Amino acid sequence: MQAPRSGIVWLASYPKSGNTWTRTFLHNLVHVTSGEAQVQQINQLHQFSMGSAAKYLFDDILGFSATEKHLEQIAAARGRVQQHLTDLVEGLIFVKTHQALALDRGHPTINFSVTAGAIYIIRNPLDVAISYAHHLARSIDEAIDLMNRKNAETAVSDKQVYELYGSWSQHVLSWTRKPHRAIYVMRYEDMLAEPQKTFGALARHLLFKPSESELADAINRSSFERLREQEEKAGFKERPEEAERFFRDGRAGQWKEVLTSAQIARIVDANKEQMERFGYLPI
Repeated sequence: MQAPRSGIVWLASYPKSGNTWTRTFLHNLVHVTSGEAQVQQINQLHQFSMGSAAKYLFDDILGFSATEKHLEQIAAARGRVQQHLTDLVEGLIFVKTHQALALDRGHPTINFSVTAGAIYIIRNPLDVAISYAHHLARSIDEAIDLMNRKNAETAVSDKQVYELYGSWSQHVLSWTRKPHRAIYVMRYEDMLAEPQKTFGALARHLLFKPSESELADAINRSSFERLREQEEKAGFKERPEEAERFFRDGRAGQWKEVLTSAQIARIVDANKEQMERFGYLPI
């Protein structure tokens, strides 16, 4: 990535697609390549990264407490909030987002003038539906409804402003429509099956140059088992109140054991084109 060494590097994904796992790996990579022995704690991920929809950031920029009545103002403020994030740090800042890359009420969701690059993580929607249902403490059919809903957006809460997700297909297409040298796209399934290759390519994309042993160490420190163990011991600040746990299973192919044929058909019918692009159509 021939990008400036300052500005936002977006960690973008549809929900429950591996975003937090990727953030943890990058934090651990920084620790390992800096010679630091400590394993990154999931409740300290704000050290080098943050979310893009934190309500307090928007309230500061807008000068009032944003609510559902202020969707136009929130959309218009996004670019200024993202500029503010880059003003807080010197160098690169990793920012998590579930936003689709789109125009929202006439305003871009992503401010490219302060963007150094992006990582887009994609996961089989058949597995996303299961994980998302647990995350929301709702039924799989309700999760599928949300994933298939065009132009879907979240609500404004006490902690977050709304985000524009779109449907799963809209989200994927928005970030991957045109190959771009500054946007690194990786599949969750490859992170599981070939971690050294996949995370190694990500590290090189971001101009890190870890040795094979450093890379292996960062991957090991960020394993799903370690993340789940941390959550069991100390909880996880980003877990929704309604969810039993944030790091639940993490496997690929759960859909074969869990989804009904009707549920599979609903997801495929609504998302066939993007699923085919990334090798997710069931055989």
